[in-house]
Amino acid sequence: MGKIDNNKQQKRDSLLESAFSLFINNGFNKTSISDIVSSAGVAKGTFYLYFKDKYDIRNHLIAHKASQVFQTAYTELLARPEISDFEEQVLFIIDRILDQFAANHSLVILLSKHLSWGFFKNSLFFTPGKDTPAIFTIYESLLDNAQYSYRTPELMMYMILEIISGASYNAILYQQPVGLEEMKPHLYEVVRGIFRQYRVVG
Repeated sequence: MGKIDNNKQQKRDSLLESAFSLFINNGFNKTSISDIVSSAGVAKGTFYLYFKDKYDIRNHLIAHKASQVFQTAYTELLARPEISDFEEQVLFIIDRILDQFAANHSLVILLSKHLSWGFFKNSLFFTPGKDTPAIFTIYESLLDNAQYSYRTPELMMYMILEIISGASYNAILYQQPVGLEEMKPHLYEVVRGIFRQYRVVG
């Protein structure tokens, strides 16, 4: 990446991080574009080089944060070549994502408030960089090497995401009905059941 491209990326990242902080601390509705550019230390015109409006930066922010969390978990998986089974790979990634959420409640709040399936689907195809594949591309590559075939794998992913996000939210933020570590074995057993349900047998 050249110096100019690097500078552009830094400005865009600064706008995203400023928006993240302001949305969490002040709320989306109480945050203005002027607030975001002031916090990022850039001119207002710079904002419109990257984003159409406040809703656009929110959508990009969700994709950006979701991709960051997933890529961190996937990098950890790559360091564990002994985990070669598709279902165990997915469970490993889920486990590492939940650990990141447990360490950063702001991420949980942002994603839970705004993350509809439509938004998340956009983040599945979000490419963070030329050398970094999108989440769905990685998911498909893991599927290609799976022991089993699965019917409607996109729907299977949706079911898993709904179960994980719905059950983990209160466990992470409020330790209800139990804390995350106590919740994990129950969650993972449910996910294994979803895998079994979607396997193509015979």
